[in-house]
Amino acid sequence: MITKKEIPIIALIIAIISLSVSLSLDILQDWKIFFTTLLAVSVVVLFNIFTKKIVAYNLDSEIEMKIWEIGGYKSNKKPFPLGAFLPLFSKIILFPFNSFVWMASLVFDVKPRTYRAAKRFGLYTFSDVTEYHLGLIAASGVLINLILAVIGYFLGFELFARLSVYYAFFNIIPLSELDGNKILIGSKIMWSFLASLVLIGMLFAIFIV
Repeated sequence: MITKKEIPIIALIIAIISLSVSLSLDILQDWKIFFTTLLAVSVVVLFNIFTKKIVAYNLDSEIEMKIWEIGGYKSNKKPFPLGAFLPLFSKIILFPFNSFVWMASLVFDVKPRTYRAAKRFGLYTFSDVTEYHLGLIAASGVLINLILAVIGYFLGFELFARLSVYYAFFNIIPLSELDGNKILIGSKIMWSFLASLVLIGMLFAIFIV
């Protein structure tokens, strides 16, 4: 389900986030911390991606992951890969907060699976992807991360649970191309419900876990 084009992008973001988180966990004293964090971040990110791809498929569309970029609207300027720099940059600002770094580095483009929609509904009928469908796809990623956080907590994997909540938190922010903005535009009720769950998860992660 993940294309060859997406593999290096996803791998790069996972490595950057893992390194950024590990910088606050005494990585210089124990390299095992980095590999543990790398495994946790990989599960958090990949489950988010696969869930969104499955939901997109069931909505007769497909998504392609990419690094969150800004700018580049003029033909002579390339967009800046903000998603690749924010985790490390945020670690400088948020250094006192262990494992809390910017994690919303991947966004997605979506396109309808016209041939499948045509087969199911008739030629070119319902071939557009609505804003609500975009919201559903994005929301599924946030929801799976919250579920993973609960599972991780009860299994005793506190770092994994915390990272799952943090990933959901940063992705629910309604900004630019982030999932939170897609959810908010698709349905304000759906965004409010998920944002409330994420806020509860954040309070739990900060004060209890």
